[in-house]
Amino acid sequence: MAAEAFFDSHTLTGRIKFTKDERVNDAKRGTDMFKKLKSDIQAVFDNDPAARSRFEVIFTYSGLHAIWAHRLAHHFYGWGWYTVARIISQFSRFMTGIEIHPGATIGNRLFIDHGMGVVIGETCEIGDDVVIYQGVTLGGTGKEKGKRHPTIGNNVVISSGSKVLGSFKVGDYSNIGANSVVLREVPPNSTVVGIPGRVVKQDGRRVDRLSQQLPDPVVDSMRELQRELVTLREELDQLKSAANEGSRKEAVIRGNKS
Repeated sequence: MAAEAFFDSHTLTGRIKFTKDERVNDAKRGTDMFKKLKSDIQAVFDNDPAARSRFEVIFTYSGLHAIWAHRLAHHFYGWGWYTVARIISQFSRFMTGIEIHPGATIGNRLFIDHGMGVVIGETCEIGDDVVIYQGVTLGGTGKEKGKRHPTIGNNVVISSGSKVLGSFKVGDYSNIGANSVVLREVPPNSTVVGIPGRVVKQDGRRVDRLSQQLPDPVVDSMRELQRELVTLREELDQLKSAANEGSRKEAVIRGNKS
């Protein structure tokens, strides 16, 4: 109790506080820690063909070390021991070059490859089977409190150097291209590239570039104009055909008279 009182008195103000039910649930999830650790190891083998043995993975993969440190820090954070959680996360940052705030929620089988420079913010939520490469930032915009970091769906790949900034969702089975800056929601099964990021593929098909650059009403108006233009061209072609046919008939009549 004395230790808890000490740490409660040294908590960081303004941080998201877990409810009592959330703390109980978090403590129950602690019983599954070893299962999660085992699945984290398997995620390395599933995503990195260079992984050769469990011994090598456990002792040499900094991304795995950062994830394990975060899982421990997140439990302390959920119990309200914020300072202990931050100490663990800062030690992990020093050792791995990967900064994960202990308040971030991470699903199963996250794989961080070549993780130097990865930053994951406090209110970020990451689903299952996500792959993150070096230099990725999952950050917030502005100084507002509450939910301000992105929510990453399941089976998402975030390539090196990408920045996903703000409180929105990246849909399941999406791919974020290298060095992209994503500032708005990404639909499921999408590929995003560029600065700012735009969807270039969705459900396996290329997306009209025009729709990514203009507001919806403008896009609708432009498409309506395109349809009208096509209709006018068809009518003009019909008029030309009719005029040509009339000219031919007139020439035939004149020939017969002569």
